[in-house]
Amino acid sequence: EVQLVESGGGLVQPGGSLRLSCAASGFTFSSYAMSWVRQAPGKGLEWVSNINSGGGSTSYADSVKGRFTISRDNAKNTLYLQMKSLKPEDTALYYCARDQVGYDYWGQGTRVTVSS
Repeated sequence: EVQLVESGGGLVQPGGSLRLSCAASGFTFSSYAMSWVRQAPGKGLEWVSNINSGGGSTSYADSVKGRFTISRDNAKNTLYLQMKSLKPEDTALYYCARDQVGYDYWGQGTRVTVSS
């Protein structure tokens, strides 16, 4: 059974940092591209970043470019999102998703709140 479990969310002040993790199981993690997608309160889904299966190629939404860094550890079956210089508009539920010509599996999400 494919499982994606996010962790690391929380309440942080503007300008602060958080690192999200996504533990994957039930499939060959190193064979799949992965993405982070977020949903702000009352808004639709927004793609944040993705990374290829080997970790050598990444891309970011303009809204997070230069502040967020996606990475993965294929030996640990874990995806990461390092978030710096957080802004109130980064407040959202953050999901990791397996990227297979669309997102075929999602985690349950981890909530990030950026507020003073």
